[in-house]
Amino acid sequence: MNSPLIEILACVAAYLAGSIPFGLLIGKLVFGIDIREKGSGNIGATNVSRTFGAKWGIACLILDALKGLLPVWLIPIVVSSTSATSSVQLVGVLTGLSTIVGHMFPCWLKFKGGKGVATSLGVVLILGPIGSAAGFVGFVICMAMFRIVALSSITAALVFGSCQLIVLRPDPFGESLPLALFSLAVPALIIARHKSNIGRLWRGEEPTFKFGRTKKHDDPAETPPDDPAEVPPTDAAPSP
Repeated sequence: MNSPLIEILACVAAYLAGSIPFGLLIGKLVFGIDIREKGSGNIGATNVSRTFGAKWGIACLILDALKGLLPVWLIPIVVSSTSATSSVQLVGVLTGLSTIVGHMFPCWLKFKGGKGVATSLGVVLILGPIGSAAGFVGFVICMAMFRIVALSSITAALVFGSCQLIVLRPDPFGESLPLALFSLAVPALIIARHKSNIGRLWRGEEPTFKFGRTKKHDDPAETPPDDPAEVPPTDAAPSP
């Protein structure tokens, strides 16, 4: 099998793995509730935790991280054993990006998915362990100071990207170019997916976080939606 075809198949497999909506599945299978109709309307671990409690938020976080980690770990191994011409690093980068995009834009949910932070964490643990460690420290420090998940996630993404570029010191024509581009693309995707959060941060309306509920909004259903236009009106509509 030729190299381009293998790489395309690797991307498709990774995308499908990333598009598994664990937050939605937890809500539907365990509670009979569509998580998209609760809180922020997001399918990620933060909204799951606010809606169903800490243990389910942690479960969603772990599952979303694993669906990022496992494809990036396993697919390059399979590719390297079937194609001597494929670059393992390039396949890893393509697989990682495909997995993250799958979570953010799942075909099963009309391409409306999560923010991609937990899935990105799983991916970068394999592709950029030093950068991911620095990003984690940045997240913890920011979370301890401000208790705002969105701000902490954006901070972690920026710290990861900056640290990766310092570690790689990429030569534009060198072997590190795919990883360097990956280290720029992931923070850009995460920041773009937090567009609505950035708007609320600017207005001082982004809620602080505590497992099980938000500090500003005691009822999880009152957490501001990520995109109010996408949340159907109800008798208990989320506050703006």
